[in-house]
Amino acid sequence: MIFLIILIVLLAVAVVGFFTWFFSTKADGNCPLCALKAFPPSKVTIDYKKDEDYHGGSKTPIMGWSSWNTLRNHIDEDTILNMGKAMVDTGLADAGYKYINIDDCWQSSMRDENGMLQGDLETFPSGMAELGRKINHLGLKMGLYTSNGTLTCEDLPASLGNEEIDAKTFASWGAEFFKYDFCHHEYISGKTPIIEYIGISRKGERESIKLTPDRAKYFGRAKKITVKELPTKKGIAFLNHGAGKAQFKVDISQSGEYVFTIHFKKLASKKETYLQIDVNGNINEVFFPPSVAFTPDARLQTVIKLSAGENIITLQNPVVTRADSSYIQYRRMGKALEDASHAWSMYSGEPQRPITYSICEWGTNRPWAWGAKAGNMWRTTHDIMPKWFSIVWIYNRTVNMYKSASPGHINDPDMLEVGNGKLTIEENRAHFTLWCMMAAPLVLGNDLRELQNGSKKSDAILKIVTNENLIRVDQDSLVKPAKRIARKGTIDILARPLSNGDIALCFFNMGRSKKEIEFDLASLKDEKYLNISRIGKAQIKNLWSEEIFHSDTIKTSVASHDVKVFRISNL
Repeated sequence: MIFLIILIVLLAVAVVGFFTWFFSTKADGNCPLCALKAFPPSKVTIDYKKDEDYHGGSKTPIMGWSSWNTLRNHIDEDTILNMGKAMVDTGLADAGYKYINIDDCWQSSMRDENGMLQGDLETFPSGMAELGRKINHLGLKMGLYTSNGTLTCEDLPASLGNEEIDAKTFASWGAEFFKYDFCHHEYISGKTPIIEYIGISRKGERESIKLTPDRAKYFGRAKKITVKELPTKKGIAFLNHGAGKAQFKVDISQSGEYVFTIHFKKLASKKETYLQIDVNGNINEVFFPPSVAFTPDARLQTVIKLSAGENIITLQNPVVTRADSSYIQYRRMGKALEDASHAWSMYSGEPQRPITYSICEWGTNRPWAWGAKAGNMWRTTHDIMPKWFSIVWIYNRTVNMYKSASPGHINDPDMLEVGNGKLTIEENRAHFTLWCMMAAPLVLGNDLRELQNGSKKSDAILKIVTNENLIRVDQDSLVKPAKRIARKGTIDILARPLSNGDIALCFFNMGRSKKEIEFDLASLKDEKYLNISRIGKAQIKNLWSEEIFHSDTIKTSVASHDVKVFRISNL
């Protein structure tokens, strides 16, 4: 009996010990629970709402063409220019399509002698700046691509860790669109080593200010601890995984750049660990190298800007989830793009060209929640395919995100596949209509040169993508995507409020057979999102046939995999 009691007590102690270990954040940066929290889909735990929105780029969804869907890695400067010429010659440019976006494989496999990206030396021999000028000469805008990773999706040089120099390069080339992919991505670690103390000095001078653990003000779980392995026997702990902050007040007599030397206890890690240094609201980032910890202590240096008088310096690692990491990294590039476009304008004397910034994070870490703080538009899903099931799947995922969009901040269900694959004319029409209803970017992915061949299919595709009625809906300045207000059998009913008080109303038949539908416009009053106070006999315009009639009811039939879409006026 005594043995059984002892066994139960030991088991209870073991269970309590395990849960205490599992749910705790360790002083040395380890956090077992955080490892589970990190995996997507995850939410941002950082207080991003206090951050400013991304200000550059287009306020309405962009319209243009991208090389990826039809050309993949088989691109060169002549092909790109011919696509631009086709955009002009077919009337696409007059319809509003302006961007020529060069996706992966434009770049050389090596950076130049100054560490800058450069175009492929064989396929883009004139250089990207010259190509940009030629695209501009057509009245169009150049867009470029890299990845938020160590390499792009096609294993070419990417921009993670090179955000500032690459943003400056793109701005100097005249780029006005930038897509930042997610291949070969490396997340920021939530771990931070124990900080022994901070030294601050002018370049070339000895340490003049020493910030010790005793001088810090602590927030959260951050605190001063005893560390026997360190020379001073003291350290600042629990800065990791959003656990806490340490803050210092520093008085400086002269504004300028200062060397910031971090003395720390090595943390055995195969990956870089991380720390944010907030100086008067400006974020500086440092990455501690991987370490096998042969010796217990080390130092790491960076340069910070201090102002004359009192400075507030806050140390923390806010990364708890992978979404936190994505937010920090994508916002870092957004800030670099904003700064670069402004700096290049000041340097060159040319008008500033704001860069529309596309966060191509595949919807992995819910970018629709935080994307407005980092960029202009964010992918809601993985890549589209020229197949009906792909279009419907992306639509069903994206249509629910209607509350996330606003002018300059747009849900991106990926490029258009209109004209590609074996999609029927009805499916192409539905695809284009749905993207317009969702206030999505209209980035063509087909071969624009084929639209000039005069074939029946090419003429039909060109007619679809230049539909003025739907383009006006897509480009509406309110940028309020359609809400799915009902589903009746295989038919979805979508309603989108427009800036002049009109309503765009779409009936989308996902089924395999033709369907009849009758819709009473009075039911729109029940949708607060539409902000309608009264409905009488309205003017109704079919946006494909251009038929206009007046009624308080719509009775129509919708073919399989097709749409009927109307603009409701005089409500």
